[in-house]
Amino acid sequence: MMYLLGIIISICGNFLISVSLNIQKYAHVCLSLQGSKPYYTSVRWWCGLVLMGVGELGNFAAYGFAPASLIAPLGCASVIASALISVIFLKETLCVSNIVGGTLAITGTYVLVTFAPHTSTHITAHLVQYYVISWHFLLYLMIEVIAFCILLFLYKKKKMKHIVIVMLLVALLASLTVISVKAVSGMIAETIKGHLQLIYPIFYVMLVVMVASCAFQIKFLNQAMKMFDATEVVPINFVFFTASAIVAGIIFYQEFEDLALLNIFMFLFGCLLSFLGVFLIARNRPKVKQECNFIAMDIVPGKRLTDRVQPETKTQTYGSLAAKFMCNRGDQTEESWDFSHLLRLRKCKCLLKSKSAAYFKTFSGQPSYLQYQITKIVTRRY
Repeated sequence: MMYLLGIIISICGNFLISVSLNIQKYAHVCLSLQGSKPYYTSVRWWCGLVLMGVGELGNFAAYGFAPASLIAPLGCASVIASALISVIFLKETLCVSNIVGGTLAITGTYVLVTFAPHTSTHITAHLVQYYVISWHFLLYLMIEVIAFCILLFLYKKKKMKHIVIVMLLVALLASLTVISVKAVSGMIAETIKGHLQLIYPIFYVMLVVMVASCAFQIKFLNQAMKMFDATEVVPINFVFFTASAIVAGIIFYQEFEDLALLNIFMFLFGCLLSFLGVFLIARNRPKVKQECNFIAMDIVPGKRLTDRVQPETKTQTYGSLAAKFMCNRGDQTEESWDFSHLLRLRKCKCLLKSKSAAYFKTFSGQPSYLQYQITKIVTRRY
C-alpha cells in the first residue's frame, strides 16, 4: 500500500507545479509590458520558482514509494488544477470541452493507476550500478544524447524556435531526471531503513545528474513559457514528459518485466485517455495576448502609431515618432494619430512622400534606417 502514499504526494506536488507555472507566466507578461527587464528580476517569477521547487520535491519523494511509470502520468493533475484555477480565480467560462476533458483525464488516471505496476524494486547502489552498465540502457543513452545534440543545434544555431523542439529538449532531460531522481530517492529510503547507501560513488553521480538535468530542464521550460502560451506548453510538456518517463522506467528499471499483457494495454489506454483529456482542457483556454506597443522593422502593425518605436531605447526621445509628429502638429496627440491623417493630407503619391519625409526629418535632421523603412511601406501601401 505504499504506492498509494506516492500517488497522493505526486498529485499534491503537481498541483503546486501548476500554480507555479501560472505565476511565472504572469510574471513574464508583466515584464513584457514594463520593458525589457530580465525575468530573474521579478519577485513573482522567484515565487513561482520556489513553488515549483516544492512541487518537484513532492514528486521526488513520490518516486521513492511507487514506480516511475506510475508517478509520471499523474502529471495530468497539474492540467486539471490549471483549469480549476482559471475558472475559480480568473473567472473564466467553464466550457463543455473542459468538462469532457477533465472527465477523460480523471478516468484515464484511474485506469492507469489500477493497471500500472504497483511493486517497486528496492533501489540499492549495487542495483543502480548494474542498471547503468546494462547494454539496453547504454544504447538508449547514446540515442538520447545524439537526439539532444541535434535538437540543440536546431534551437541555438538554426534559430528554430518551434515549441516541439523546445519541449523535446525538456523531455529528453526529463528522462534522465526521472532515472536519477528515483535512484537517489530509493537509496536515501534504503539508508533511512538502516542500509547505508551514501558511501557509494554512484549515489553522488546520480545526485549530480539529477541536479544538472533539473537545472537545464527548468531553463528550457522557462524559455518555452516565455515564448509560448501556457495553454500550449502545459499539455505538450505533459505528453512528452510522461512518454519519456515511462520509456526511462521500462528501459532502466525494467518495471514492465513481470506485467501481464492486459495490464500493459490498459495502462497505455489510460495514458491515452489522459492525453486526450489534457488537450481538450487546454484547447479552449484563452491565450494571453501581449500588447504590441512598438513598430517593427518590416511591418506597420494595425493602423495606429504609438509612442515607442523600438523596444530597447537608451533615451526617451530616440525612435519616438510622437516627438516628430508633435513638432509639426502641436494640437495632435499621439493617441489620435493614425494613417487617416496622412491620407487626409495627401492629394497625390508625391505629396505623401514629401510629407512623410518631412515629418521624419524634423526631429534629427537625417532619417534613420527604421524611419526609411516605415516611409517606404507607407508610400507603397498608399
